[in-house]
Amino acid sequence: MPLVTIDNKEIEVPAGTSVIEAAQQLGIYIPHFCYHKKLSIAASCRMCLVEVEKAPKPLPACATPVADGMKVKTRSQYAIDAQKGVMEFLLINHPLDCPICDQGGECQLQDIAVGYGGVESRYAEAKRVVSEKDLGPLVATDMTRCIHCSRCVRFGQEIAGQMELGMPGRGEHVEVMPFLESQVNNELSGNIIDLCPVGALTSKPFRYHARGWELSRRLGVSPHDSLGSNLTVQVKDGRVQRVLPADNEAVNEGWLSDRDRFAYQGLYADDRLTVPMIKDNGRWIEVDWATALAQAAGALRVLKETHGGDALGFVASPAATVEELHLLQKLARSLGSSQIESHPLERSAGRGQARWLGMPVAKVNTLDRILLVGSTLRSEQPLLAARVRAAVKASAELSILHAANDTQNCAVANAVIAAPSQWLAALTEIEQALKGASASAEAQAIAASLKSGANKAVVLGAVAQIHPQADALHTKAAAIAAACGATLGFLPVGANSVGAAVVKAQSGDVFAAPRKGYVLLGLEPELDCVDGAAAMQALATAECVVGLTAYKGRAPEYATVLLPIAPWAENEGGLVNMEGRLQTFNAATRCQGEARPAWKVLRVLGNQFGLEGCDFDTVAAVRAEALPDGWLEGLNNAAPAVDLGAAVAGAIEWLAETPIYAVDAVTRRASALQATAMAAAPVATANASLLARLGGKTTLRVRQAGLAVELAVRQDDRLADGVLRIAAGHPHTVSLGARMGVLEVEA
Repeated sequence: MPLVTIDNKEIEVPAGTSVIEAAQQLGIYIPHFCYHKKLSIAASCRMCLVEVEKAPKPLPACATPVADGMKVKTRSQYAIDAQKGVMEFLLINHPLDCPICDQGGECQLQDIAVGYGGVESRYAEAKRVVSEKDLGPLVATDMTRCIHCSRCVRFGQEIAGQMELGMPGRGEHVEVMPFLESQVNNELSGNIIDLCPVGALTSKPFRYHARGWELSRRLGVSPHDSLGSNLTVQVKDGRVQRVLPADNEAVNEGWLSDRDRFAYQGLYADDRLTVPMIKDNGRWIEVDWATALAQAAGALRVLKETHGGDALGFVASPAATVEELHLLQKLARSLGSSQIESHPLERSAGRGQARWLGMPVAKVNTLDRILLVGSTLRSEQPLLAARVRAAVKASAELSILHAANDTQNCAVANAVIAAPSQWLAALTEIEQALKGASASAEAQAIAASLKSGANKAVVLGAVAQIHPQADALHTKAAAIAAACGATLGFLPVGANSVGAAVVKAQSGDVFAAPRKGYVLLGLEPELDCVDGAAAMQALATAECVVGLTAYKGRAPEYATVLLPIAPWAENEGGLVNMEGRLQTFNAATRCQGEARPAWKVLRVLGNQFGLEGCDFDTVAAVRAEALPDGWLEGLNNAAPAVDLGAAVAGAIEWLAETPIYAVDAVTRRASALQATAMAAAPVATANASLLARLGGKTTLRVRQAGLAVELAVRQDDRLADGVLRIAAGHPHTVSLGARMGVLEVEA
């Protein structure tokens, strides 16, 4: 532990610590641009020059490791002169257009120029101008402002794993630009906006909407995946204007996925439901809350009295809060119904259990061996994919079992790419190989990898959870984990899937057998269910459908009462993430129109039935009842006892994944996200072998039990033979029915 003195303050720090890190521990600020705690050292801006005793020249604090007895001065005249000289050079070509720059008021260059720059410029020659670069619909550029700190370039290389930006040229001819003039197209691209210390890279959706000092700030939690990234929600005039990351090393570190960052645009979609509505003789009319609630309660009461409680089905989005799900299941059971569904994108007999990661999220970075089963990780959990990449960079071995050999943005040690019907057999072979029995070369390689590591995990992703043999895959994965001493984990599909199981808001598929009445909470069933076509058919035959929703969508086609509820930014409550961490949040802005938080609507709906225990004054009171002491101990990944019989392999199998920007109602309505390449209209993709079997056609008609859809077809040799990859959760593919089934295909 070297002892170093910085500005007459002594501190002991581990060997290898840089001067700038040691100074930060002492609360001493050293100006910098290129340094960032999560990125490699570039030492290119030279703004952090400091005086080191006995050194012949100023040294960059970010690239200078401490030494025992070192004495550093950050504010000596020698250091100040060096810093002012660097600042003068940085401003030579900078346009100094602060009044019209979107970064104005929150610009690192502005702040440091005031503190460390001169009062006037001595440069009188013409300044350079750099042409703009098209980085896509999310990131706006003003590259003349760029100071070449290279943060954006290093982020792509080191964190996102896609080197889409580079810095060709030398001297003043250096430019940050995308390679081949293509757009930046990765799921974490928005982080370069936060990393940019000047106004060169800014948010395109936020551009010219507000100044930093005009925004109020509220902490929030992302509802778009089960990581639960921490957010800073910025509001002006009652509207969310921007979403930024809130640092939490245990969850999202300091990053955000683009889905978490830009989905807020969907809050203000044209089809927002802001007033209660009822269907009167086939015509929708707006009514007050008392009328709508009385109509809903009356219809449900009649159905219960006529057909019994189980004639009513209650279905919720897995992103609903703990409090909402608790009140929903309480309402259902009070009415005598056991038909409760909050995991509409899972197939499992044991859905009442809390399927969770099995370890802290931060531990993923320290894993030595990972077996990922049925997970399109970068679209399901973008920030967890970054953690897996960090683990692999630190020498972990990643093995995958999937129907597509997608780019993981990191090295894959072993891969079994097979049609979904072959996954159970592949896991069985891996289990046998772990026990010393003969198996295929791929299974032997994965088994050898799992045997060799100290910290290891077997993780089942979203595709494995919608697989027709989901329970069988779970059982085999559990056996593999037990055989090699690994942790068994799941990547839950919804933001609060774990919390839904904890509050017992899950009993089975309520659409399998149509009910007389339904209560839907925050759900678009045609897009959010494993079989959207079956869900729509069941709703079409129901006598009463009460929709608690923030959007109209297709609800007027099947609903009888529509109750406007608040989406996440206007709501309050708690979400339990994949590691079992309860994260609570308050509303960032007021509800639009007559919309109300769903927990309040459910509380009043319970009062309409005269139910006891619905008189809650605060969301905290609901949470206290929903999550009593010791609730966390109930988390488990125990494998269900199921028949492990082999599946019948179909001629052509559907690989049905939810696209990254179609995971929920808010994201589907975010215009900037929907303009990205990753949100393009669905096409069918297959490998060359399957396309040859289909006659090499460019358009296919695909059907599965229901109506057919016509899709353009593209070649993708990363897919297993016999697999047709078609995005689910999209209006164009709803009629294909149950996901991961066997498809009929014709030219």
